[in-house]
Amino acid sequence: MTNSASADQAEQVAGVEVGEARISIPGMSEEGENLATAHEETEHTHGGLGESTVKSKSGGSRADRTTSLNVADFAVPTGREEEWRFSPLKKLGRVLSDAATQTPVTLKVRNLADGVTQAELAQAQSPRGTVFSAADRAAVVGYSQTAQADYISVAADTELREPVYLDITGEAAGHRANGHLVLEAGTHSKVVFVMEHRGSADANLNVEVIVRDGADVTVVSLQRWDDDAIHVGQQDAEVGRDAKYKHVSVTLGGEVVRLNSNVRYAAEGAEAAMYGLYFADAGQHLEHRSFVDHNSPRNNSNVLYKGALQGQDARTVWVGDVLIRKAAEGTDSYEKNQNLILTDGARADSIPNLEIETGLIEGAGHASSTGRFDENHLFYLMARGIPEKEARQLVVRGFLNEIVQAIGVESIEDTIHQDLENELKIAGF
Repeated sequence: MTNSASADQAEQVAGVEVGEARISIPGMSEEGENLATAHEETEHTHGGLGESTVKSKSGGSRADRTTSLNVADFAVPTGREEEWRFSPLKKLGRVLSDAATQTPVTLKVRNLADGVTQAELAQAQSPRGTVFSAADRAAVVGYSQTAQADYISVAADTELREPVYLDITGEAAGHRANGHLVLEAGTHSKVVFVMEHRGSADANLNVEVIVRDGADVTVVSLQRWDDDAIHVGQQDAEVGRDAKYKHVSVTLGGEVVRLNSNVRYAAEGAEAAMYGLYFADAGQHLEHRSFVDHNSPRNNSNVLYKGALQGQDARTVWVGDVLIRKAAEGTDSYEKNQNLILTDGARADSIPNLEIETGLIEGAGHASSTGRFDENHLFYLMARGIPEKEARQLVVRGFLNEIVQAIGVESIEDTIHQDLENELKIAGF
């Protein structure tokens, strides 16, 4: 695979070195004025307990995006908007309409161990809406059309040896399903949540994750939908002081999947890692967007998404945003996306964005690469007696295995390895 940037071939953009290497800021003052303009915020609220503040800011930045829990604040997208220009709006029309659920998805929670409780939350009932704030039309419609959110809570100081499994099943192809899920991990708790999506629906499903101080939380979101499923969703997390958060998204099924995965920090000393794996076949559109909002000092983040594509009109989109605000001194952040195109007719769009408002950081950088097989890799394997077909399989497996290993749940990793074997058979590997 050919990289678009490497440590020894870094681009220079506005005096900032980008690519595989972390950025250096030669001659930059500690205030970072030349990196990005600090944003002056004005706030107003539409009222109502649990509604988020609508923010509008000056300047061209990811931070300028409207956030709200009021549907009226988001027009129906036309495709000319930056956040929608890659999305197939004709196919997404049904989940963008402000419509009630026709046939709900079913939720089955497995492994409700001691210290884990399940309940429901109304729209004005805390902690629902304390972390989640819709950033686009799809998210706000899904939130407002869900009267009762599912709520899974892990008590403080609880350490679970086995994951909490959330089986989410669409029951009717072409039928609208709205949903909202709140996951909360108490202080100094440790838990792995595994959300597995199967079946079919026109699903508009949001998730908010509350990681309290000192907690260690992993959220694995598996998209194994049927071929005719539509899935949009926003998955937000707020990470507390000295806490750890890992989000892993694996998307293999569905006709159209568009997920926004976002994280911000409640205090300093936190770590966040976001991983993604996707494998698109002919006619599939798999779109992933990530946003790391470094809104407080001395926090770390690492974002890594990898995808493979095969077949006519297979399409993937990854847009990664990292914002290091002026208050976020001591930040260490990095994001990367890599795509491997296996056949003609496939297309991958990859857009990493990095905004920095302070020069007092430990490090930051981004990278993106899209290409076919690296012929040097194939030659190396074939020169050692491995047939070409098997060599290509090994390259694909090795390319994606870094994300699979990040899951940390052996039983889930095994099933994903089998899914990838099935995908390779489709390509004739």
